[in-house]
Amino acid sequence: MPQYSESASCFYNSFTSMRLFSANNTKKVKEMIKKIVTIMLSVLALISAIQTVTATSITTASLDKAAYLAGQTGYISVTIYNDKSEKIRVTELSATLNYYYADGTIYIQKFFTSVSLPNEIAAGQSENYQIPISLPTNVAGGYTNPRIEAYTEIWRSQDDHWTGSDQPSYTNLKLYIETPYKQALEEEKAANDNLTNTMNLLSITTLIFAAASGFLLYLAFARRAKPAGQM
Repeated sequence: MPQYSESASCFYNSFTSMRLFSANNTKKVKEMIKKIVTIMLSVLALISAIQTVTATSITTASLDKAAYLAGQTGYISVTIYNDKSEKIRVTELSATLNYYYADGTIYIQKFFTSVSLPNEIAAGQSENYQIPISLPTNVAGGYTNPRIEAYTEIWRSQDDHWTGSDQPSYTNLKLYIETPYKQALEEEKAANDNLTNTMNLLSITTLIFAAASGFLLYLAFARRAKPAGQM
């Protein structure tokens, strides 16, 4: 009996030690995993920060008019800056406009640059582009925010070929479309101004003609009124 008791006690102590060892190992593994995850997140954040600092960007975008009328044409001027250490090329540049028709229908229209693409931009340099736009004749008045987007490729000097790069965008632009009522009012005002100018010109012409006619009549009358001896 004492031998069995000692064996059981020894087995129990061994089993307890194994459980404690396993629990300690599990705790250490969990701590190690936490450390690895923290390091990976830090590395990803650093990579993201580096990519943000060295990224192709659309620095400015502007419209050629302060306001547009339905059916008018114009263009958007866009500047793209290459913040890379290698040259890039722009493969696509567009402006997407969301607006309403006069009947309330939502319409999306996409316009592309007039520049022949692809177009290269040297490292550290900027390039200017224009995107022609044309508004529908029945577009509703109000504001819309054009979304400017570009697709670029970067030159890989190590193996001499182009590869996909940044896709910068720009949304801080507002395009104002005047209401049809204002357009009609301006057209009516322009017509009235033309009519007024025409009437003024006609009045001046009439006065000049009347003055000239009066002067000629005066000369004719003065010539007839002179005595025969003075002829």
